Amino acid sequence: MKNAIDELINKISEMNNPTVIGLDPRYDILPECIKKKYPQTVEGACKGFLEFNKNLIDATSDIIPAVKPQIAFYEMFGIEGMKVFDETCKYAKSKGMIVIADMKRGDIGTTAQAYSNAAIGRTPIGDINHSIFDVEFVTVNPYLGTDGVKPFVDDCAKYGKGIFVLVKTSNKSSGELQDLKTEDGEELYKKVAKLVKEWGKDLIGEHGYSSISAVVGATYPKQLQELREMMPHSYFLIPGYGAQGGKAEDIALGFDKNGLGGIINASRSLMCAYKSELWKDKFTEEQYAEATREEAIRMRDELNSAIKSIVK
Repeated sequence: MKNAIDELINKISEMNNPTVIGLDPRYDILPECIKKKYPQTVEGACKGFLEFNKNLIDATSDIIPAVKPQIAFYEMFGIEGMKVFDETCKYAKSKGMIVIADMKRGDIGTTAQAYSNAAIGRTPIGDINHSIFDVEFVTVNPYLGTDGVKPFVDDCAKYGKGIFVLVKTSNKSSGELQDLKTEDGEELYKKVAKLVKEWGKDLIGEHGYSSISAVVGATYPKQLQELREMMPHSYFLIPGYGAQGGKAEDIALGFDKNGLGGIINASRSLMCAYKSELWKDKFTEEQYAEATREEAIRMRDELNSAIKSIVK
């Protein structure tokens, strides 16, 4: 049986690049050279999104191991948007990229199972089980407890897939709930971390990491370091780099002595690189994909340098 986390780690090691490009398309960030091709309709916008996504995938698939489409940016365009989500996932996979579907699903019972079926499991129709999105990973919200996560864990075991469970997120107000002290004085996010360890203990792969992994934000370096110590077998999906203010030297605290342990997400800083102060005078708007590629290389090198500095 394949193991999704081993596949991801192998891809990261092969490319020497612990990053994932987030594809969260919005109409306002589309380059004008794409906007002018299509009418200002739902269908037209979605055609533009798919062209944009494919061009960014083409520009980065040989240097970035994974892609993370956030489903909300597709759902807001209804059926046409969901078609783009599906086609984006399939196109990335065809280019050899690992797909992390950022869905943050969380529910109980048959509803949780249905969410899992769509993303990483199978949807039964009569005697036949059908793959729907068939991505390698999906993000999961654990705040309904074990029965909201177990269907995903079971499908990870059955189909060789993986999940990233929200533990300590990068947003400013995350502490309103995640940092609350429980009766024994321990923060809630640490309780969740212990559950993630328990859920993943039987799905540890050849690299020593479980396919039941964690989302831990770059914007809270102290907690990132604490959780790395608490969760030695949990790989981290680390959002917050770039536009949210996470620094490479802080992110490095989430890695182990072998330089493994995390994959860092960047969305706006990669998608909109052509607008950034660093690249806007070096690339025209029509060269948006080239700007994204150059920013991806710069990000890779910056992160590797920071990670190397803490590897013993």
